[in-house]
Amino acid sequence: MSDKLLIDPFFDEATFTVTYLVTDPVRRRAAVIDPVLDYDHRSGKASTVSSDRVLARARERGAEIDWVVETHAHADHLTAAPHIKERTGASVVIGEHIREVQKIFKPVFGATDVSGEGREFDRLVADGDVLPLGALTVEVMHLPGHTPADVAYRIGDAVFVGDTIFMPDYGTARADFPGGDSRQLYRSIRRLLSLPPQTRLFMCHDYKAPGRDRYAWETTVAEERARNVHVHDGVAEAEFVAMRGKRDATLAAPVLLLPSVQVNIRAGRLPPADPNGISYLRIPVRMAA
Repeated sequence: MSDKLLIDPFFDEATFTVTYLVTDPVRRRAAVIDPVLDYDHRSGKASTVSSDRVLARARERGAEIDWVVETHAHADHLTAAPHIKERTGASVVIGEHIREVQKIFKPVFGATDVSGEGREFDRLVADGDVLPLGALTVEVMHLPGHTPADVAYRIGDAVFVGDTIFMPDYGTARADFPGGDSRQLYRSIRRLLSLPPQTRLFMCHDYKAPGRDRYAWETTVAEERARNVHVHDGVAEAEFVAMRGKRDATLAAPVLLLPSVQVNIRAGRLPPADPNGISYLRIPVRMAA
């Protein structure tokens, strides 16, 4: 761990997601990356147990949380960004191309309350934007491919990569979601892996590749370039695109895809409540051809 950056990971095994609390140890300012709302799809009940652990750790650090940053609108978990914002006053940040994602999914869910302009978020960031974090800075890298809106956040020698790439023995993200593009994903990964070899990369997910008996979420540019099973040095774009297309055709939709997307394009807010005071998630149903 760098003496210039404190990184606390929080792994949610239910969704295989890693949330990070990143703290400047000098000025005690912090950011939370990809917080998870605990959600039981079978009962429709949600809780803030996981995000409360992050808040408790920030208190132990004596840190004030300035930012809640999302790497993209996740399809596998609901974000707890509103809860952290309510407790801390932090601003919720996402890449500016969330507008495209909102416009894709707004008609799917009949979400007439969704702006399509990203107004649900406090700040939209573009490639090259910089956020202050105490004595540190957070540099935004737009890395489309998994979705149009994917970004990574570079803080010192650490990059929080979202779903663009996984641990070397697991490979890379799928590119078959609406707006996804495997060619863009390849180019985004090559850009990411052009950073200095010692750059630390922090994953948003880990699923334990076959043969590995523990979860892991930290690697380096050098390790990815040497050992990533999908995109190590020497893998050409056409080869990657063919592999990704064949592999994506076999993948099932994430369990929480439908609830996650319609909540996350609202920056974590639930759909407007009905007159009975209850919010309902919508599940589009189509008869198979």
